[in-house]
Amino acid sequence: MSDSFALDESTSLSHQSYRLVHDIYVVLDAGDRLVLSQYDLTSSQYRVLTLLDDQSGKRLTDLSDMLLCARSTITRLIDNLESRGLVHRRDDADDRRAQWVALTPIGIDLRERVIAVHERSLEQRLETLMPEEQNMLRIMLDKMLTTLRTDLNKR
Repeated sequence: MSDSFALDESTSLSHQSYRLVHDIYVVLDAGDRLVLSQYDLTSSQYRVLTLLDDQSGKRLTDLSDMLLCARSTITRLIDNLESRGLVHRRDDADDRRAQWVALTPIGIDLRERVIAVHERSLEQRLETLMPEEQNMLRIMLDKMLTTLRTDLNKR
């Protein structure tokens, strides 16, 4: 088990599983930050770039919901990406209060380069698992994510 979490008889299996998923997330995030720092991107900025398609883009409010972050947070993220010429905003024709965000050609190019480097990094970090094990893990985590999202949406 993880070096960062001492197990004893009183620790529930749920807590052990939670701690392990959390610790894996922290280590994966640290690896992501190393890769993304080469491109002066944060994990959140990278996620925004990957959520935007090449054509229509997304509404700011939709991006905020997808990232589970406050509207002010997504505004700051987009401000930064826009100042770097990676995205551009446009007003929503149907709702004067809303804005759409889309990738610029520079943003599309950067996103494609970073996706390729990030993918290679993930393959290296996860190669300890055989493809069948990775698929089994993906199925279990997908099941868990679906349940967690459903529970969160009920609140």
